[in-house]
Amino acid sequence: MGRLPVVATLEELDEDALVNILTEPKNALTKQYFKLFEMENVTLEFRKEALRAVAKKALERKTGARGLRSILEQVLLDTMYDLPSLDNVSKVVIDESFINGESGPLLIYENPEKPLIAKERESKL
Repeated sequence: MGRLPVVATLEELDEDALVNILTEPKNALTKQYFKLFEMENVTLEFRKEALRAVAKKALERKTGARGLRSILEQVLLDTMYDLPSLDNVSKVVIDESFINGESGPLLIYENPEKPLIAKERESKL
C-alpha cells in the first residue's frame, strides 16, 4: 500500500469561532485562567467584549487559535504577578479596554474601605 495524496481546503476561523475556542472546550483557556486566579482566592470574570477583543487581536496577527494563549498571557501576566501582593482583592474583571491596553483591569475588593485603583498602584511601583 502506498500513500494517497490528500488535498484538503481549510477556512480561516472567524471571530465567533475563536470566542467559542476560548470558552467552550473542557480545557478552554478562560477556564484555565479561572483556576489560576482561584489559587489566589480571586474570582476572574471576562466580559464578552474582552473575549471578542482577544479574538480580533488573533485575527489581526493572523495567528488564529494558536495565538489566543499568547495574547491572554501577555495581557494577564502583570495582573497575575501583582495579585499576591494586593490585599483584599476578591474579583478581577477583564474588559475590552484592558485587552486593548487602554486601561488596567477592574479590581473589586472585599473590604472597600481603602480601594486601590490599578492606576494608583502603577504609580506607587
